[in-house]
Amino acid sequence: MDRTQEFFPDGTPIDQWFYGTDVPGLEELGRQYVLTQHNILDDGRVHTAEIQQLIDTAAEEGGGVIVVPAGTYLTGSLFFRQGVNLYVGEGGTLKGSDDISDYKVCETRIEGETCQYFAALINADGLDGFTMCGPGTVDGNGLKAWKAFWQRRSWNPKCTNKDEQRPRLVYISNCTNVIVADLHLQNSHFWTNHIYKSNHVKYLNCRIFAPASPVKAPSTDAIDIDACTDFLVKNCYMEVNDDAVVLKGGKGPWADTAPENGSNERIIIEDCSYGFCHGCLPCGSEAVHNRNIVLRRITVSSGSNLLWLKLRPDTPQHYEYITVEDIQGTLKNFININPWTQFYDLKGRQDKPLSVAEHITMRNCTCRCQKYFHVTPNEEQYRLSDFTFENLHITANENGFSPDYIQNMTVTDVCVDEIGE
Repeated sequence: MDRTQEFFPDGTPIDQWFYGTDVPGLEELGRQYVLTQHNILDDGRVHTAEIQQLIDTAAEEGGGVIVVPAGTYLTGSLFFRQGVNLYVGEGGTLKGSDDISDYKVCETRIEGETCQYFAALINADGLDGFTMCGPGTVDGNGLKAWKAFWQRRSWNPKCTNKDEQRPRLVYISNCTNVIVADLHLQNSHFWTNHIYKSNHVKYLNCRIFAPASPVKAPSTDAIDIDACTDFLVKNCYMEVNDDAVVLKGGKGPWADTAPENGSNERIIIEDCSYGFCHGCLPCGSEAVHNRNIVLRRITVSSGSNLLWLKLRPDTPQHYEYITVEDIQGTLKNFININPWTQFYDLKGRQDKPLSVAEHITMRNCTCRCQKYFHVTPNEEQYRLSDFTFENLHITANENGFSPDYIQNMTVTDVCVDEIGE
């Protein structure tokens, strides 16, 4: 099929890889290792050791697919190996234990740092060709951890995310050619999907959920993209009690020189629907460099921020060539650019590193907002330049637009209907 050549915001051609959305069927994933055929049953017991042994056996026998049939199967942290995939069938649920001792402590990547922390429910490291798919559910079972977190916050308001011991749902690191498709990914204790230093990753047709009530699921980001390249999120529904697709990559006063950190480049998020979330596309709060980012053709029912540039005064950051287009929905802020000071630490550095956000385009959007332009200038901390707003139809309680905050601001066919409170 001939296709009109499209381009990333800096003019780089979009590779044909981004247009491939086929999801492999169960029969294409290799030899099937069905849980119930290996005495792993829907019996309320935690089967971590047995499922891990089945993964190891499948790898030793040349690879294949772990199949979760109808029923609910409890487990702690699992580590997939080369050639072994995961398929969750109709009516099947792979459910995380709510006991933190069922999750291995290991060196991992969390909140912009490499450190000892808990493994996720599903872990894949250094794999080529890993697929997890199927119509079933991966459920983190996080309610107990959410309640414990808020209880801790009630007596220690300064407690951090890591103070309450919580695993992520999915952690994929140093992988290539990854497909996550069709699954319900829900109720994570902590971040839902965290992908680190991986390339050619696709999230297709997934439903990613964590509740905002009656118990808020704290810091349950839908997809954290951390120092990755060539990444597609398509036809997904995301509703979480934090940010949706988040661009990360490191933090700290010398984060741009640390080898464990890195850029996010060539990221496309398209044809998705958002329920409640704090940010539809946040850059940060741990990020060094984001380039060639596209968010397009999405609908938002109740997002807090559409484009959110979190700028840390303790981290050198560069956000460039970002395009947000063809958006419809209801939001708190159409664009939010402000200093982000959570857990601020210059670690002895005497000067504040300068950050830059440039070549940002927002076009073809029809949105209802509380505030259209929520931007704070801060020339000592960051520089904003070369923004383009085009064909925007905004209804807002408050406009707030100040073109002088941005060097080389281009505005074409923008209508903001300010209706007041």
